[in-house]
Amino acid sequence: MTTFRCGYVGIFGRPNVGKSTFLNQVLGEKIAIVTAKAQTTRNRIVGIKNREHEQLILVDTPGIHRPRGSLNEALMDCTMAVLRDVDVSLFLFGADQKSLSPGEKDLLEILVREQRDFVPVLNKADLVDCPVAELPLSRQLGELLPIHEGVVRPISALTGEGIEPLVEDLCRFLPESPPLFPRDATTEISERFWVQEVVREKIFQLTRHEVPYSTTTLIDYFHDRETRLSIGVTIFVEHPSQKGIIIGRQGRMLKAIGTAARKEIEALVGIPVFLELWVSVEKNWTKNPAALERFGYR
Repeated sequence: MTTFRCGYVGIFGRPNVGKSTFLNQVLGEKIAIVTAKAQTTRNRIVGIKNREHEQLILVDTPGIHRPRGSLNEALMDCTMAVLRDVDVSLFLFGADQKSLSPGEKDLLEILVREQRDFVPVLNKADLVDCPVAELPLSRQLGELLPIHEGVVRPISALTGEGIEPLVEDLCRFLPESPPLFPRDATTEISERFWVQEVVREKIFQLTRHEVPYSTTTLIDYFHDRETRLSIGVTIFVEHPSQKGIIIGRQGRMLKAIGTAARKEIEALVGIPVFLELWVSVEKNWTKNPAALERFGYR
């Protein structure tokens, strides 16, 4: 009888290295929001990859950085909590980056010192036109991780190149265990949380400068009927000026955010969606421990 394996795989890396894109690529569907802006992911996002003899529980994490401010400290606390709990860590680096950041070096030191299982991976291999071994970052990783030298895997989370062999490799680290989730499950996040994240994604995509980083979202109501889904979401900002930017002239920005979010939600649920958005000021919420707890970051 073939042994079944099941376990947790943590996905780590600097902001915007492609962790959420990797998660969505492995699952074959979008459960984590993705934007071109760094530090989009703020929570642990769990995706479930079911195979014939394995169940991989993949945990996406906020980007690795040396935190400044209460929100960033909360994000790194989330990342470190995941690191302590998973069976194996997938450490993504960008094939286009020139050197390791201080935060990446900090995490590598922890993984090596505590002798934790991890797989170093160079993402965005489609962006470079030379052998991976010749990249400056590959040489730097080889010096820091002699045990892994020559096996830093190149992949492209965007195109899917190298993904399947990497998943096969990760399965070797999983403990023998029955599946922890139903075999047809793809995520543990709720529809309500996913809707909040989609609205926040559209804010990241449509606004600029510091505005998206000063926003968060909460569901006010969620009524699921057979013929229509009705949802109310409040967008919280830190300052009155940001509220004006989110609403836009004659409400155009808020309408654009709502329209883009509604179309994506409808594509998922397959029925018409009524989406109502409000904007509220929660002064300096990113620095307020009580507000961070209320919004689910603590």
